[in-house]
Amino acid sequence: MSLEFYLTFPRIFRLGAILSLALSLAGNSSLCVGQSASPVDLGLPVQKAAAAGFSAERLQRAEKFLQKEIDANRYAGAVWLVARDGRVVTHGAAGTRDRERRETMTEDSAFKIYSMTKIITSVAVLSLLEEGRFNLDDNVSRYLPRLGKMMVLTGGTVDVPQLVAAKRPITIRNLLTHTAGFGYDVLGRDQVLRGIYLRVELWKSTSLDDFVTRAARLPLQHQPGESWNYGINTDILGALVEAVAGQPFETVLRERIFGPLGMTETMFRPPPAIKSRLATIYQRTKEGGLKAEQPFGVDFNDLTGTFASGGGGLVSTLHDYARFAQMLANGGELDGVRVLGRKTVELMTRNHIGHLNPHPAGAPAGFGLGVQVAPEAADAAKGLYSPGQFGWSGAASTYVTIDPRERVIVLLLQQHLPNNEDGIHQKFTNLVYQALVK
Repeated sequence: MSLEFYLTFPRIFRLGAILSLALSLAGNSSLCVGQSASPVDLGLPVQKAAAAGFSAERLQRAEKFLQKEIDANRYAGAVWLVARDGRVVTHGAAGTRDRERRETMTEDSAFKIYSMTKIITSVAVLSLLEEGRFNLDDNVSRYLPRLGKMMVLTGGTVDVPQLVAAKRPITIRNLLTHTAGFGYDVLGRDQVLRGIYLRVELWKSTSLDDFVTRAARLPLQHQPGESWNYGINTDILGALVEAVAGQPFETVLRERIFGPLGMTETMFRPPPAIKSRLATIYQRTKEGGLKAEQPFGVDFNDLTGTFASGGGGLVSTLHDYARFAQMLANGGELDGVRVLGRKTVELMTRNHIGHLNPHPAGAPAGFGLGVQVAPEAADAAKGLYSPGQFGWSGAASTYVTIDPRERVIVLLLQQHLPNNEDGIHQKFTNLVYQALVK
């Protein structure tokens, strides 16, 4: 079925969405834990919390915590979903998605998911790996020749940088694990490197090919494979997908992931029907209020006519990302549709940076192929978790964690800067996990 067909009948016109709107107007900002019927299509079936091994009473702490934070004017709004064994045990929406327009947050609200796009792009890359299109340790320059002669910054100034040749080529594995040496202009601590990045103007690229051309002019922050550094790696992977598949990156995502999983409202350039439900991003003021804000002054989701950012460009919804997360929790399959093989998901969710010594400052304790991975060591944990749990977050406080051991997925979608202020993601996860009784 075509994307155009789906957009002709957006979910907001379904009976469920109408009921959801009625509930919102009545002032009911969230749903009861374990409710058996959902007014909005969540993408997964719903069951009572007790049947899934949760204490319904204790699980309500998570919902009450979010409502308390919103009532205290610390966040504008949120939607959430927790599922076990593929069935939703709690979900809801609270607060507002646009304070200026007085729009209530609803479960069919759309969100700029920023770096949660990276997990989706990584799945697309791995789907091509499964077809024998390349190996993880292939040099990326074999497919993107402009990246064949990279230099590493050692000092100097923006105008006269000191550079040395990279000792080894960048591999596809390096890009998936953020060990290639690329960074972000907005996150750069080195002022020389940041200045060079800003001059290249990556976010004004007119295509993925143009993005790679600009990226090739950047110096690396370290030798490929020798450290972990969060950066534009996944945007380059989007260009790799396009080059290897011989199709536009957006087409590959639609045909391999969005279409098969029924993710009808996840895209780079949402139409008016979805934009009308897009939550506004807010930041706290010194006076204790909230003001609308844009991450880093760049709206990665309004780059119309430019390029599809595989590192941070997608808009999505609770429904869509729940189905994507459940596919990974199931080992690559959902509702009889297989997106990845079971062994591929296992490879994706192993720690691929454990060999780095010393462990890079600022790096997660474990990182796989496009996802953060929780370590075995308990002293590396920030809260309640299971070893092997994996996921990632987005710049505007969207968050997903997937736990294969407990068969749990947790989604918390907000539009708030800075990302994960006050550690809200772990607090919410702790409140979910303390409710597990079986």
